Amino acid sequence: MFPLQAAWLYYLENPALVLNALALFFAVNGSWLWIATQLRSSLGRQRLATLPPSESDLGQHRDQRINRLFYSVGGLCLGLATVLTLTSTQF
Repeated sequence: MFPLQAAWLYYLENPALVLNALALFFAVNGSWLWIATQLRSSLGRQRLATLPPSESDLGQHRDQRINRLFYSVGGLCLGLATVLTLTSTQF
């Protein structure tokens, strides 16, 4: 039996393990998005402090929309990871 077939059969017998692995994948991605957005916003605040007020307004609104999108996608990933983890306990 090939190793991939053996792994596939093992995963078919343990669906909770597959769901937990998928939950871990989504949790890592969601937390990375939140951390990267925190770093991006702190660097953006430092950059905006050096710009004249007329240029900073446009950049600030654009950055806020992008940060809101990143936070919502990261929160969605973390929420999906929580749901998958809770679902895996039912198997």
